[in-house]
Amino acid sequence: MTTINQNSIFYHIYPLGACSAPHHNDFQSEPQPRLRQILGWLDHIQSLGANALYLGPVFESGSHGYDTADYFHVDRRLGTRADLAELANALHARRMHLVLDGVFNHVGRNFWAFRDVQINGQNSPYKKWFADLRFDQRSPLGDPFSYAAWNGHFDLVKLNLAEPAARQHLFDAIRMWKEEFQIDGIRLDAADALSFDFMRELRAFANQLDPNLWLMGEVIHGDYRQWANPDMLHATTNYELYKSLYSSFNDSNFFELAFSLNREFGAQGIYRDLPTLYTFADNHDVSRIASQLQDKQQLHLLYFLLFTMPGIPSIYYGSEFGFEGVKQSDDWNLRPAFDLTLLQNQAYAHDLRGWIGHLAGLRQSQPAMRFGSYEETLVTSNQFVFSREIDNDCIVLAINSAAEPVELSLPLRGKANWRFVDLLNPEDSFICDPSGNLQLSMRANQAMLLKNG
Repeated sequence: MTTINQNSIFYHIYPLGACSAPHHNDFQSEPQPRLRQILGWLDHIQSLGANALYLGPVFESGSHGYDTADYFHVDRRLGTRADLAELANALHARRMHLVLDGVFNHVGRNFWAFRDVQINGQNSPYKKWFADLRFDQRSPLGDPFSYAAWNGHFDLVKLNLAEPAARQHLFDAIRMWKEEFQIDGIRLDAADALSFDFMRELRAFANQLDPNLWLMGEVIHGDYRQWANPDMLHATTNYELYKSLYSSFNDSNFFELAFSLNREFGAQGIYRDLPTLYTFADNHDVSRIASQLQDKQQLHLLYFLLFTMPGIPSIYYGSEFGFEGVKQSDDWNLRPAFDLTLLQNQAYAHDLRGWIGHLAGLRQSQPAMRFGSYEETLVTSNQFVFSREIDNDCIVLAINSAAEPVELSLPLRGKANWRFVDLLNPEDSFICDPSGNLQLSMRANQAMLLKNG
């Protein structure tokens, strides 16, 4: 088992935005140690219950970080390798894990080997490093050759990962990341565009380098088992649950979320063997959840579900303060500066800091919330109840998102005469009747976390 598992709670930072870096790299300026700002945020991050940090792109790039220019140098807008090592050491001293972005599908046009092709053409020793490189036609950007790009974006040049030298270059970079920064995992950008052969070789390499190194892939659509399996990655992003989360509230349709959870983690769930799928309310590529959710008073209910569903929950920096932002063409508005001192001295309409920290503490204190099985108990348009159970530890999670109170009768199989306490309101206790039915009176927009005992 990797050191990153169901005990993990992530905090996700996009450093170029959060640390107020210029949007473009001039490749001439002296390195600026902006990464060191994050050292001052670690107490805050831990107060939210996070014990793992996922850092978006930190290596030299031209603009947004996903257009890599050099895998061996920290982006000069963020600092140096020494600055990243200092941050990594501080995290590990706090027994926190570090996951870095691995952008291996493509590079930027400033990538040193691509520049060599621009200069030397067919005489470049690196011409095989790039997918579908042809010298009988021009690229849309005017090069005397054409090449494959990621998703039609010709500033992102697709690597030919079947070329042994290109693949070895990436593996050498990962080895350096492990040796200098003691990384605990890699999040593979655009994993759904990477070849399965490459990911199998990556897993074999990672197993030799460090059997505990966690590999998680960004996958938007499809059957996650194609990427996450014993031969390839340990986990993927769970975009299905991300979409189901906000839609269930916006559409008053908990049937969507219930269907997804049952399909994934129910008794016949196809992902029951993938307990570390990465779950999130928002990230650097999608609209902030405070903008996505139509009724912002329900943010606390949505995060309640995020922390109680199967998977590893992640908090995107700033969303604990209720940051808003609607996805636009360049996404920088989703990746704003993070001035923690200023933020901590302001009041917020949707301040989720205390709530997230409380949920994280409950999650860590209750094994069933992390490792328990999943079983649907009741679902209606505005009410959703499910249970998670391991050994003799049972948790029942209930949500009422309606604007009015509701009376619920829950059939809890095998729980006749069991007593439950609401861990969110410990003075409230409930007892199943001799038939195993539990009667609940729920207020408008209420969550209940019921534990047997």
